[in-house]
Amino acid sequence: MKSWLKTLCVVPLAAAALIGTSPARAADLLDTVKSAGVLKIGIEGTYPPFNYRDKSGQLDGFDVDVAKAVAQRLGVKPQFVTTEWSGIIGGLQAGKFDVIVNQVAITDERKKSLDFSEPYTYSAAQLIRRKDDKREFKTLDALKGHKLGVSLGSNYDKMAKAVPGIDVRTYPGAPEYLADLAAGRVDAALNDQLMMAYLLENAKLPLEAGAVLPGTNQAVGIPFRKGNPKFAKAVDDALTGMKQDGSLAKLAQKWFGKDTSRPAQ
Repeated sequence: MKSWLKTLCVVPLAAAALIGTSPARAADLLDTVKSAGVLKIGIEGTYPPFNYRDKSGQLDGFDVDVAKAVAQRLGVKPQFVTTEWSGIIGGLQAGKFDVIVNQVAITDERKKSLDFSEPYTYSAAQLIRRKDDKREFKTLDALKGHKLGVSLGSNYDKMAKAVPGIDVRTYPGAPEYLADLAAGRVDAALNDQLMMAYLLENAKLPLEAGAVLPGTNQAVGIPFRKGNPKFAKAVDDALTGMKQDGSLAKLAQKWFGKDTSRPAQ
């Protein structure tokens, strides 16, 4: 009888103790990364000059250099996880890697489900033209009634189709629309300003960079899962330090010949 009464008294007390105990909070990503000694980085590896595999099969490019520098400032080793662009955001949300360093534009829509570092680079949309073309297209409006080549499903595809009157021609990628531009089958093409030097050098076609489109500046940051304030501060501190000591500008000069840590002009 006494044993039964004792149990009856203990159970409510134990239940009360459990009710008053808040669930354990998940560790901040900074603690997890520091404990593992590794920062897992989602990256395509097929997007030169930002990230690609060199002749020896090693990852190289501007984003690769930035990711390595950030990891070093966090005191951990970088570990790259190559992922197709179509699945890279989903991979981050599923925890397959800690961050993405792959020219992810900071948009209001993406900020609903992810947190971002401060911007580490800026770019804008730029037209590509034939060298012998006397016409100067300086805005998308000026291309109304003309054919414009873009990569299917890209930001530039959406940008061009938002302007009524442009005959937007979509292609699998830059090599295809650049070939059509050189052949006169389209009147201009559109891509990232920071891609220009690489695209034109490798295309080896009679093409040149055209106008940078006004109002198309885009900030690029490092996304990660929400709810990690310590990690957010550590990454921002790393990028701020790189801006202050000139190392971020030095990486941009290496790949683009100019400082891209400020909005494009």
